[in-house]
Amino acid sequence: MQRPRSYLGRFCHAPVQGQVECLEDALVSVDEDGCIVSVLQPSDDGYNRLLSEGPVESMPKDAYVLPGFCDLHVHAPQWPQIGKALDVPLEVWLQRYTFPLEARYCDLGFARTAYGGLVADLLSNGTTTALYFATIHQDASRLLADICLEKGQRALIGKVVMDNPDQCPDIYRDRSTDAALRGTDDFITYVRSLNSDRIKPVVTPRFIPSCTDAALDGLGHIARSFACHVQTHCSESDWQHRYVLERHGMSDTESLDRFGLLTRHTVLAHGNFLSASNMDTLAARGCGVAHCPLSNAYFSNGVFPLKRALEKGVRVGLGSDISGGPSSFLPDSLRAAVLASRLLNDGVDCEKPYDDRGVRDTQIDWRTAFYLATRGGADALDLPVGSFEVGRQFDAVLIDPHAVGGSVNLMDGYDTVVEGLQKVLYTANKANIVRVWVAGRAVF
Repeated sequence: MQRPRSYLGRFCHAPVQGQVECLEDALVSVDEDGCIVSVLQPSDDGYNRLLSEGPVESMPKDAYVLPGFCDLHVHAPQWPQIGKALDVPLEVWLQRYTFPLEARYCDLGFARTAYGGLVADLLSNGTTTALYFATIHQDASRLLADICLEKGQRALIGKVVMDNPDQCPDIYRDRSTDAALRGTDDFITYVRSLNSDRIKPVVTPRFIPSCTDAALDGLGHIARSFACHVQTHCSESDWQHRYVLERHGMSDTESLDRFGLLTRHTVLAHGNFLSASNMDTLAARGCGVAHCPLSNAYFSNGVFPLKRALEKGVRVGLGSDISGGPSSFLPDSLRAAVLASRLLNDGVDCEKPYDDRGVRDTQIDWRTAFYLATRGGADALDLPVGSFEVGRQFDAVLIDPHAVGGSVNLMDGYDTVVEGLQKVLYTANKANIVRVWVAGRAVF
């Protein structure tokens, strides 16, 4: 058996919501399957022996090793559009820009170029785990799984279902409900044939407007029979939330639940208009929410009540929502989560007295945001990543404050280790990320 490889350096994580832990001069040992087998500090028994026996790889001076980022909401085909078309309402954005772009993935050459660029971009940004919406196309969705496997990313991928002719354009729609369901079944079978613990299939109704009731019911049966993850949009914007109320006479949460689509492995994107009772239902089912503060600012007409959801026991992680969110660098979403919570807490209309302006006791701090970007996202997906603990996979990001082109300013004798972590999370840029591992394998 191969001797575990150890990494020596400063490891910082948030294994518990609202708390951070920084381990100085720690030795994290990883076996050949990428599993963490020990985490030792200088005062621990066996530390010096392990240090002397090796193999040991030392991290650069002042560098921070963080858990890999978990992005819970990525529209993979929208990567070419990132940073464009952010000035119109959601329903217009979908019909005018996004659906025509996604329709192009019938062209495998186009898909290969876009998906190859996307996965490489996310890995270089430190996103070791991504929950992907693909498109309605079987071949292109399989190609995305192949590319993630080849490049080493941990990925959960769904072939999107869109069979409702009232909401989906002729150029981009499943041919029939039966075709949509068979396509989902076939895609799940293909992904599982890859025999990789890193690549998982996801049942993916785009959202209720895009699906017929027959499709939603069928997808609920597929999710149960295959014991699959599920992802969809939920109560995202005024338009989408109102559409479901008018069509089904109930909220997204209630409707998805009656179709059997709310499970321990369900992740709902956005959730800005979730009621207290909706949150109770999600907590009872064990569902997760992908909080997407950047795209919410552009398309959702509201601020997700993040702290209220956490208080209810809802599992929450962060989503970039490429390309509704104009950044593939998940720390931008981390920062936006803190900012959005402060705006919700304090309010934005200065014509009103302060006491009437905001929703009090709803702000979070950077510690909670760090948890959401790592362990929180992992917990929502029920994956053994997101922190440096024995038994979890070594998915990690090496951030060097002194990297050329970086943007972190640390001063000797001024910043403590935890204060330096705060600076890293708020100010680091892509150049500061110098190495990325997934399951103990360097992928960037």
